[in-house]
Amino acid sequence: MAAAVNREEILAGHFLLRHLRAEELSRLAASATLARHRANATIFQKGDPGASMMAVVSGRVKICTYSPDGKELVLNIIDRGGLFGEIAVLDGQPRSGDAVAMEDTELLVLERARLMPFLSANPEIPTRLIGVLCQRLRQTSEALEDALLRDAPSRVARGLLRLAGTFGRPEKGGLRLDIRLSQQQIGNLIGISRESINKYIVDWTRAGYLSVDHGFITIRDKTALEDLSQAEL
Repeated sequence: MAAAVNREEILAGHFLLRHLRAEELSRLAASATLARHRANATIFQKGDPGASMMAVVSGRVKICTYSPDGKELVLNIIDRGGLFGEIAVLDGQPRSGDAVAMEDTELLVLERARLMPFLSANPEIPTRLIGVLCQRLRQTSEALEDALLRDAPSRVARGLLRLAGTFGRPEKGGLRLDIRLSQQQIGNLIGISRESINKYIVDWTRAGYLSVDHGFITIRDKTALEDLSQAEL
């Protein structure tokens, strides 16, 4: 991870804050703190006091929750430049899920108490935050729709396509997912068993829809996955 981080540059590059004047960015950056977390470290847990919003400087963070018997459901994966914890900034209530570093991760932490004056003085920021929340709600609604209305192959195909939308990097002959996820992690994200994930990845690799290299998945036939994703129960 970088030894020094230009906080103002990070804030100025984010769509929520890029319109702020230089002096406003400077004051906001001065109030932010830098936090480092090792891979698999818990950043916060569901129910913890929600008093900050965080921007990913480097690394990746998963937002997840657990069933009473310990089964993990991954709600979202936040890539570099993404924000999380924004709900707490708006309502100040306890965290609604766990946040875990997927790899060595650097975060810029904005405390609610210091951020609120900027939200009040710049009403377009809360409006943009609402847009982020709406996107999260749409993702949750899609996941619920998948669970209720779609069969397993369709859910796996849709899950891979959603990952491609965030992490896909075009390369010759396909779209490479620039994130290494185990089959268990993919299953936790989609809500399907690891065994089922394994079956479809093997089948679709043989069919030429996918390829897997050292844990990285490349979508070779996006149209085939799109067709599979449309199937309903």
